[in-house]
Amino acid sequence: MSSNPVAETVASLMPRAKAELAELVAFKSVADFDQFPRSESEGAANWIADALRSEGFEDVALLDTPDGTQSVYGYLPGPEGAKTVLLYAHYDVQPPLDEAAWTTPPFELVERDGRWYGRGSADCKGGVVMHLLALRALKANGGVPVHVKVIVEGSEEQGTGGLERYAEAHPELLTADTIVIGDAGNFRAGLPTVTATLRGMTLVRVQVDTLEGNLHSGQFGGAAPDALAALIRVLDSLRAKDGSTKVDGLAADSSWDGLQYEEQAFREDAKVLDGVELIGSGTVADRVWARPAVTVLGIDCPPVVGATPSVQAGARALISLRVPPGFDAVEATKLLQAHIEAHTPWGARVSTEPIGQGQAFRADTSSPAYASMAEAMAVAYPGQEMQSAGMGGSIPLCNTLASLYPDTEILLIGLSEPEAQIHAVNESVSPDELERLSVAEALFLRNYAAS
Repeated sequence: MSSNPVAETVASLMPRAKAELAELVAFKSVADFDQFPRSESEGAANWIADALRSEGFEDVALLDTPDGTQSVYGYLPGPEGAKTVLLYAHYDVQPPLDEAAWTTPPFELVERDGRWYGRGSADCKGGVVMHLLALRALKANGGVPVHVKVIVEGSEEQGTGGLERYAEAHPELLTADTIVIGDAGNFRAGLPTVTATLRGMTLVRVQVDTLEGNLHSGQFGGAAPDALAALIRVLDSLRAKDGSTKVDGLAADSSWDGLQYEEQAFREDAKVLDGVELIGSGTVADRVWARPAVTVLGIDCPPVVGATPSVQAGARALISLRVPPGFDAVEATKLLQAHIEAHTPWGARVSTEPIGQGQAFRADTSSPAYASMAEAMAVAYPGQEMQSAGMGGSIPLCNTLASLYPDTEILLIGLSEPEAQIHAVNESVSPDELERLSVAEALFLRNYAAS
């Protein structure tokens, strides 16, 4: 990469990038203000607004979105008649989980074994720094050849839809010829990848009730209908014997024909214990990118410590269903609710409450923007060709943008390769990935301007 002036500039900026990422990671910007102070998120938003202003952005604003959080917006004008590119990232992060399980403090950027550790380092504060690096490299080498809009969201991890609702109410704000979502990641570190599909998601809360109150399990157990047992039956009905997802009326046999995910690599990435089988059928790529996947996220029932010998009168659970492209999340939610009601045993009373959903997304990888990105990635990753992969997760904003701007091309890149362990303890980012993807984004903007 060193013979490329853009790459040389990015390499020279990496110490500054590390210092800036350390400042951003230090903000405990979890958008759950019952857990973390709102001032932490506001501090991160203001840091980004200041960074955009110092890079010459105009119209920099903190947008108050309907969910009570702030997104940061800025506009950098390019040459007259140039195309417009929107760069997206988010500054909110997942909670650190068990802070004692982190090798180093979660909100402190620490270099270890060639990686930078800290909550949000990859997902997605590193994405903010990636965008800044790409723009600085272009400014140092002839200028930014497109109009650039930047939007940095403040509640992506919460799924509360603040920026989605704001964009729907102000559709002119984020119009662009192409959108680069910096919140995905390479399939493997060192293998340049665009994410071609995202699964959608629905969340449903289930309540099962059987009795007016708990009963003594010796006096009444054996005939009294146990709500927790009924709920367990319902949850078990959502899986076939091999563990694959089974929702009545929802097809679960789609296949993935792109880049494949080797089973052994998946076992290592997922840290599956020795001797434990993977669930489902078909290829791993089929299972995680092309098919629905149900997960029980939580069950309300008595904890083991302190439990009494009682037949439970009520029990509830939170169920997530990931919905692949080609499936409507609204319809999938209805099928899930109908399945739960049909499989509740013993005439138990059951209620289901949808508490959030987002549609799946599929990009048009044959579009001109993807050709520009493929060319850029080939330079940033010498000897490698751009790959297209799926992502099992959801970014509901992608669908909002796709529906608001049907002619706009949307590309997904980012720093969340498997070793990054996003959402887990000891999240980290590879500085090599940050450097190369910043080069790729800069070269993409140049290629796209000329296409």
